[in-house]
Amino acid sequence: MSEQVESRSFGVESNGLNVIADADRKGRPGQLFWPWFGANVSVLGLSYGAFALGFGISFWQAVVAGAVGIVFSFLLCGLISLAGKRGSAPTMVLSRAAFGVRGNKLPSLVSWLLTVGWETVLTILATLATATVFERLGWGGGTVTKVVALLVVGVLIVVCGVLGFDLIMRAQTIITVVTGVLTVVYIALVADKIHWSAVSALPSGSTQQVIGALVFLMTGFGLGWVNAAADYSRYLPRSSSSRSVVGWTTFGGSVAPLVLLFFGLLLAGSSEDLSKAISADPIGALAAALPTWFLVPFVIVAVLGLVGGAVLDIYSSGLALLSIGLPAPRWAAALIDGVVMIAGTIYVVFFGDEFLGEFQGFLITLGVPIAAWCGIMLADLATRRRDYAERDLYDPIGRYGDIRWLPVLTMLVATGIGWGLVTNTLASWLTWQGYLLSPFGLGTKDGDWAYANLGVLVALALGFLVQLLAGARSVRRQEAVA
Repeated sequence: MSEQVESRSFGVESNGLNVIADADRKGRPGQLFWPWFGANVSVLGLSYGAFALGFGISFWQAVVAGAVGIVFSFLLCGLISLAGKRGSAPTMVLSRAAFGVRGNKLPSLVSWLLTVGWETVLTILATLATATVFERLGWGGGTVTKVVALLVVGVLIVVCGVLGFDLIMRAQTIITVVTGVLTVVYIALVADKIHWSAVSALPSGSTQQVIGALVFLMTGFGLGWVNAAADYSRYLPRSSSSRSVVGWTTFGGSVAPLVLLFFGLLLAGSSEDLSKAISADPIGALAAALPTWFLVPFVIVAVLGLVGGAVLDIYSSGLALLSIGLPAPRWAAALIDGVVMIAGTIYVVFFGDEFLGEFQGFLITLGVPIAAWCGIMLADLATRRRDYAERDLYDPIGRYGDIRWLPVLTMLVATGIGWGLVTNTLASWLTWQGYLLSPFGLGTKDGDWAYANLGVLVALALGFLVQLLAGARSVRRQEAVA
């Protein structure tokens, strides 16, 4: 385990994959509210209203799908956060207890792809939003504006990721206050654009379409964070209340998305043109209804909200990269991820096509294996009665072993089944998915089960049940070791 030095707010955090020493554990569960709220208060939550209605469902169906999908997915984050309190190590280190020290490289790779993908998506959105608003103000909006916006956003994210935990926690508190206030102002300014007659006239969709929207909202919110959930609770004293850790994580993560989604549904349901515009520029399209004087504050709230999410992602993606086996300090891993993030943003912003289809395909595709991992991790946590044996998390010949084949194979099989039960027709490079729909008689027509994306839920359930029923004996053996 690496040498630990007390972190300073503006110094580079020295902690990497190591267990946090007792002397360095600090804080209260209530402080988890700030990073989770700050990472999810982005005005992107408003755009999810258009995404949800795109499944062909009514306003109230979308409200129910959003409430269930958002709260349940962040509850999963809260439960995974318990591992951080019990083990004081990053999520992808604690996952070794279930998968083995080397076997855990599989979920670590998936975690890295997901977090790097998310931080890239958020950087893309911030760049596009800035260009759109600047164009309306007459200040440019072309290539030069996008380059400057990308540089500013990229530097903010990378600096926070490199410096680490203490700066992130302080920055998230500031981001929470600023974005929270400005988002309320935004809602007040565009409230007159809501037309309840249009919203209430939206036709109802089938059960399958509601489930499809629910799964999409799950993957877009809490399920995209489960693989990083313990990264922020690991600094808490182990005597912290487990109920409070779960509660504050769930509440902090879900409260802003619930409000934003509700208002976003009202906006998107009132204007078909707005819904279509969001597909091309999910953040910039929201500025169309604003008075000119609020456009600059809107850019601030949009960029800060997106940066808040990307900062948590780049921190966790660096830890995941180390867990895969990168022989480098944590700050270097975060820097490498920043380079990947900027390269991906350059490709999409300057050379890419329509954004929404690729975004949905990304969420659902990686949502399946991360759901399978989440199920396995939750079952492993549920069967443990003792805290983790710290040294064995880093020792392939220790009690957790080198490769634990049951969870590894369960994750692979659950992912294979899950990909066979999702549909990604909007992204041409993902049309191979859904190969189990016809054999199971689920069809591929509108309104049937093809677009419910059941594969995410199936992968989650399979991972949990197999590990719970077949892996409990292995956990008992581990805990019996002196």
